[in-house]
Amino acid sequence: MAGPTAGWEKAGDSFYRKIKLYEAIFDPDLELENHLIAGAPYAGAIALHRDQGKLQTYRSKQSTKPCIDIYSSAGKLIRRINGAVEHGVKACRFWSEGFVAMLSNQHLIAVTHYLEPRPRRLAVPPTDTIHSWTIIPPAETLSRSVEVLLAVGSTIYAVDSEEAEDRALPNGPFKHIAVSPNGLYTTLYTEDGKVWIITSDFQTKLGEYDSKIKTVPNDLQWCGNDSVLLAWEDEVHLIGPDGSSLKYYYDDWVHMLPDVDGIRLITNEICEFLQKVPDTSEEVLNIGSTSAASVLLDAAQQLEKESPNADENIQLIRPNLPDAVATCVKAAGQQYDATWQKQLLKAASFGKSVLDLYSSDDFVEMCQTLRILNAVRDYKVGLPMTHYQYKLLTPEKLIQRLVNRREYRLALRLSNFLRLPTNKIFVHWASQSVRLSQADEEALCGKVVSRLASKRGISFETIARAAYDEGRSYLATKLLHHESRAGRQVPLLLSMSEDELALDKAIASGDTDLVYFVLLHLKKSLPLASFFRTLGSRPLATALVESSARLQDQSLLKDLYYQDDRRVDSANLLFSEALFQTAAQTKNDKLKLGSKLLADSSKDLISSQTLKIFQEASSLVRLQATLDNELASEDQTKYTGFSLNHTTYQLILHAQTKRAQKLSQDFHMPPKIYEWIRLRALVAARNFVELEDGAAKTKKSAIGWEAYFNEVFGAGNPKLAGGVFVAKCTGLTSKERCEMWMKCGMVQLAGEELVKVKDVDGLEDLRTRAGPGGSVELERMIARIKTRR
Repeated sequence: MAGPTAGWEKAGDSFYRKIKLYEAIFDPDLELENHLIAGAPYAGAIALHRDQGKLQTYRSKQSTKPCIDIYSSAGKLIRRINGAVEHGVKACRFWSEGFVAMLSNQHLIAVTHYLEPRPRRLAVPPTDTIHSWTIIPPAETLSRSVEVLLAVGSTIYAVDSEEAEDRALPNGPFKHIAVSPNGLYTTLYTEDGKVWIITSDFQTKLGEYDSKIKTVPNDLQWCGNDSVLLAWEDEVHLIGPDGSSLKYYYDDWVHMLPDVDGIRLITNEICEFLQKVPDTSEEVLNIGSTSAASVLLDAAQQLEKESPNADENIQLIRPNLPDAVATCVKAAGQQYDATWQKQLLKAASFGKSVLDLYSSDDFVEMCQTLRILNAVRDYKVGLPMTHYQYKLLTPEKLIQRLVNRREYRLALRLSNFLRLPTNKIFVHWASQSVRLSQADEEALCGKVVSRLASKRGISFETIARAAYDEGRSYLATKLLHHESRAGRQVPLLLSMSEDELALDKAIASGDTDLVYFVLLHLKKSLPLASFFRTLGSRPLATALVESSARLQDQSLLKDLYYQDDRRVDSANLLFSEALFQTAAQTKNDKLKLGSKLLADSSKDLISSQTLKIFQEASSLVRLQATLDNELASEDQTKYTGFSLNHTTYQLILHAQTKRAQKLSQDFHMPPKIYEWIRLRALVAARNFVELEDGAAKTKKSAIGWEAYFNEVFGAGNPKLAGGVFVAKCTGLTSKERCEMWMKCGMVQLAGEELVKVKDVDGLEDLRTRAGPGGSVELERMIARIKTRR
């Protein structure tokens, strides 16, 4: 077993370790030196694109079409993206959630979020030659927006969305520029071979290193936040924080892929990870260490040998044993070698067994995490992430990476192990199956459904959309039948032009908003006749269209009634429109058209009654037009637009009683309605003489004389109300008539009414209310009644 410090080298006060991850990863014929290479963070996939500016060996079987090849860190080809073309894009720089693209005219375009890609132009940079450039991600800037650093001429420009600011740095041009992962430091490579380390605000220079090499390096990157790496073709220099350096040599061209806590070094033959040795690992594993954690590790090894020294060592560090256990657990997470992971965990287990009280949560969690990390580090998977990277990435995103690589079995095992939902894994598997499988569509649908039917949270809409995108419409429709959420079914069905099926699904869901959504889409996309035919056999859809059109689109409502031959409804709509017309001729035209529709319809009772109403309305409009012409100079009233009742009222109000009577007779107005209209119109006109004359000539009233009393009294004429109409209210009791006379101030008549019924108590109450003026006469009435007794 190799020692844990194998591969450690010291630079200044710090140790750096180079961990061999994978060997013989790329085919030698790939010629890695002729490719542009980029790596996803957290030990993610590697993208290779052939450098069109370099001459390459011609091979007959090699495709000449531009493409991007996606590999794992172990050299496994994951995917090939064919037809990659640069649309005026010169270069790109990425961070975890977005990127900045430099166009051929040196303008900068930023996309700050992949989920909502909205390109935004940054401030216009200088037109001089750009020697190198990099970005500072939004999370690491004070403004929380991406900043671009450009090495232009002899200085550095900082460009954001507002301005391009000259930071006024001397000693340019700078051939390379890089920003540390935490965004605090920037390193620059000058033309004379010097490396500057400065703060990212360009205010403080922290150090300078002279490479003493006249050749400009191919690349410059940060190794975590602690050191900087320079790479020439087969040589790498590590520059420590105090100016110390380490040199590494390779047999092939080396590429550097920076990460948050180190850097991957890639050649055709090998993939290595270089990083500063974590403090806990150095504390436990460094040769000669006397820390409590190191003693605990030694004690565990002595225990395996059954040496009594094990107990002696434990007793020596007993006061610091909890910290030693925690340090061993952390150090285990920082090891790639499974043997040393076990050694450190055994040491931690030994230490916690000695303690009386110790929470094992961290220990158990680390054991679980290492099982996951070892599984994904396997060369068949090729995700050699560190424990720190895993925590930043999160388990959910790690599983999503596995799914994207179609490592479904491992993704399911990890999800079950971590008790995470698996529905997205199954959906992705099914989506890829319908995209790539050449099987019969019926058989493929059966396979997918049988596999997923018992799973919870499965979105068959997503799978169906994948099928539809591949041109397999029949399969997409079959799969959609298994989607339980109509809101997910309907949009895809509409995009597939399955209009009637989409409408049926929306109606079956009972969601009127969803039905309205489908109907609006159909109205926009279909000819009107086809739209109405679609509604024909669906009463709910028809009712919703009718309800909406009645409020918002009268012309659509007309077309709907015409399409369904609903003549009574069409006529009623015309009648409603006629009511709102101001011109008599327009009103009459609409009423005539409505009458014609009714006359042509079936002779049922409803149609006959409606036709009669239309005919009367038409007659009224003609009569009103005549009144407008004949009476315009007399009363200045425009009758067109009034109802029958209001027309009658206006005629009586303007002393056109005979016309009003004829109007009521011609339109068969009920006597009660006419008398009410006449009473209120005469009262409003203060034509009390005609009211009195009419009362004198008439013994009975269709509405009762009490109504006359109330209206006249309310109009401020108590004399007429009491003197004429109270006596006519024969249907009321003496006491009720007494009260009416009292309202009018006719105390004597009120008393005589009570005398008729010999109501002494009522008279005495009346005397109390009457006051001094009427009390004498009331006393006589009371005495007369008592005498008769």
